[in-house]
Amino acid sequence: MTDMRIRAAVPQDHARILRVCDQWWGKPVSHILPRLFLDHFHTTSLTAEADGELAGFLVGFPSPARPDEAYVHFTAVSPDFRGAGLGREMYRWFTEAARRSGRSVVRAVTSPGNEQSIAFHRSLGFTVTGPHPDHDGPGVDRMCFELRL
Repeated sequence: MTDMRIRAAVPQDHARILRVCDQWWGKPVSHILPRLFLDHFHTTSLTAEADGELAGFLVGFPSPARPDEAYVHFTAVSPDFRGAGLGREMYRWFTEAARRSGRSVVRAVTSPGNEQSIAFHRSLGFTVTGPHPDHDGPGVDRMCFELRL
């Protein structure tokens, strides 16, 4: 495998992520990742680089309102690196950090049609429930993921 390096994100990673996220997801998604996520949660978010190029990222944070929980807001892996375990490894890093900080639950959500994400989270041991109607507003249903640490 290429020389892969996973590290804590920095605010300057935001522009790099925005340049690729719509392409990697296959649809417009950059609007769900405003800069504030990397300005305020870069220390708990991750980037993966292969030979200096962005190969993946995970944007997550400990919940300020729920002291036992951490939340993964957005993650993606370059199509060139899918199937090599990079997404799994970034989640491992994130969940281990959540555990070390006293968190006992990791949560995430996705749309009901995102079968790839649903299958991936199940493979990591997440409990999947839903669809939950109107979870993110009228007509915005979500599948909810929960991993007990």
